[in-house]
Amino acid sequence: MLRRVLLAAAAVFGLAGATAARAQDAVTIFAAASLTDAMRALGQEWAARGNPTPRLSLAASSALARQIEQGAPADLFMSADEAWMDYVQQRNLIVNDTRSSPIGNSLVLIAPADAAQPVALTRETNLLALLGPNGRIATGDPAHVPVGRYAQAALTWMGQWAVIAPRLARADNVRAALLLVERGEAPYGIVYGTDAAASRGVRVVGTFPVGSHTPVTYPFALTRRAEGNAQARALLAFLTGPEARPTWQRFGFSIPQ
Repeated sequence: MLRRVLLAAAAVFGLAGATAARAQDAVTIFAAASLTDAMRALGQEWAARGNPTPRLSLAASSALARQIEQGAPADLFMSADEAWMDYVQQRNLIVNDTRSSPIGNSLVLIAPADAAQPVALTRETNLLALLGPNGRIATGDPAHVPVGRYAQAALTWMGQWAVIAPRLARADNVRAALLLVERGEAPYGIVYGTDAAASRGVRVVGTFPVGSHTPVTYPFALTRRAEGNAQARALLAFLTGPEARPTWQRFGFSIPQ
């Protein structure tokens, strides 16, 4: 009897140990908020291949980069712009030869779905007139959020940054900016095309010309702490390789040629 109890206990502890080991094998990914939906889908695809489901930490690229700098346990970093990947690379926090930019995005002007009217985004467009006396444009804070930096560049190209800057609703990340427009708290927003496509509460009313801002690219890299992590390397290869491309494209991301 005692022997059976001991064997049962050993089996339970063995199963618990295997589960813990498997959880430890799961790769921790720090990814830009605009990658939320696609990364959840890709995480499921990775798990369906018999791998541990990745742990996702989703936020503004700036916040994630600073967390990595402070020692946060990230295995992969997926930024929404090159500048924040440069930031961690300059601090020797990524494995340089694993860095690549496999996907891109567009920059769009959105409005609440029930009030959306097309806007031609040219240097002649008067955005201030569109906003009226009290309206604001929601976007990421240009001081540290990539979408806000792209928005600043596009508005500068239009010659309207100086007059629009005081009228920005500066959000902590692109999804927070999207939410402000969904709720009707801002009549317009500047977000990525993929974020707009993921929301039923907003419509794209205009797309900023490609030449109005630097290309929206997403650099991915293995962090220095995961340099010897075979599982993290395999997952990065999957996310940047041909098997993941259909999913990226399904969520509206472009694949640079």
